[in-house]
Amino acid sequence: MNDRRFRLWGIPVLALLIALLNGPYAGADAAARFVVSWGVSLYFTAALWVGSRALWAWLLRRLPRVEQTGRRLWALAGLSVAFVAGATVLLMLPLHWLFPAWFPLEPASLLRQMRFNLLPTAVVQTLYEALYFFQQWEANARRADQLARASTQAQLDALHSQLDPHFLFNNLNTLAALIEPGNAPAQQFVEQLADVYRYVLLAQGQPTVPLAEEIAFVETYLALHKVRFRDNLVVEMSIAPAALARRVAPLSVQLLVENALKHNEASRQHPLHLRLTVAAGQPDVLVVENTLRPRTAGLAPGTGTGLANVRRRYELLHAAQPVEVTQADGQFRVKLPLL
Repeated sequence: MNDRRFRLWGIPVLALLIALLNGPYAGADAAARFVVSWGVSLYFTAALWVGSRALWAWLLRRLPRVEQTGRRLWALAGLSVAFVAGATVLLMLPLHWLFPAWFPLEPASLLRQMRFNLLPTAVVQTLYEALYFFQQWEANARRADQLARASTQAQLDALHSQLDPHFLFNNLNTLAALIEPGNAPAQQFVEQLADVYRYVLLAQGQPTVPLAEEIAFVETYLALHKVRFRDNLVVEMSIAPAALARRVAPLSVQLLVENALKHNEASRQHPLHLRLTVAAGQPDVLVVENTLRPRTAGLAPGTGTGLANVRRRYELLHAAQPVEVTQADGQFRVKLPLL
């Protein structure tokens, strides 16, 4: 937290308030007594403020999560009392040496000073905790807005790709070849096409969906393409059952599958192999892997916008690890963290 200006203003102002509390100041030497009182108050306030801030920052690093707030506050209260007790004795020593009559070291006097010093300490701790809470609230609100924007953009991109003339042309040709009286495959194809649009609409506005739902959608999406690609598209799925209850960003797996289909060759000579796996030994990661054989003609090369969107959405969802993209040995691999 960058609080330099806050400290430059806060320490003298708080010291001034404490000096005023020590009043009233009367008589010919009232101004001098007030200046001395403010100076002593500034001495105590500066030391207690800096120490309290360091104690608060140390605890925040140790217990940063929201669910740890209660533990952090209790620890802060207990350690602050111990800090004030030790700091009061150390701060009183030079004052006692300079002005022994005004700053005695008797236990009763030290105890009164400790109780009084708890006031600026409590004020400082409350201010820092309130500022931290406000910053976290502001960051969470901004993050939620960014996540909503990213999710909406992903849905729009998915709808756009579904409505792309190239996609519709291929599916209409396939549908025209299938439709015959009593042709069950035609009916199935139409139902699967409807399921694709239905899922896109249902996923709208949801930050995450169960992996089981996303995989079911991807299977339907791939079934549409299998009708066109036939044996030129080879799909393997090996997902540990326990992973199906985990969650992913909606349409994120579909986007990776779509990228593989869009940017790689799928022919009889060079079938496109697509694998989706969640290994039992790595239950926190979904791996989407495909053979890397970029098309030499046709669609323009990818811009990476889709992958960047997926990465950003998982950052906003506080995934335990980032989306990892690698390519080697003729394979393109993306590792999606499961939430």
